[in-house]
Amino acid sequence: MSVMINESHRSLAPKERWGEMVMFVPCFVVLLAVALLGQLIGIHWRTWLSGAEDSHNIVVGIKTAVYTFMSHIN
Repeated sequence: MSVMINESHRSLAPKERWGEMVMFVPCFVVLLAVALLGQLIGIHWRTWLSGAEDSHNIVVGIKTAVYTFMSHIN
């Protein structure tokens, strides 16, 4: 899956890539904060974020959830 995502980034123009990064980074930070808060409290945060249910790594789960979220708003 990550190979497909990386290949799609190569075909984007630099301005489009910048726009996608401007959307990705704040979403990643917000969802990472939610996941870390859930992790500290001891709640199963992966069920809150669509796409992160089967991930075993917090960063991979958040990245997947952000791309899922971005596909919904596009």
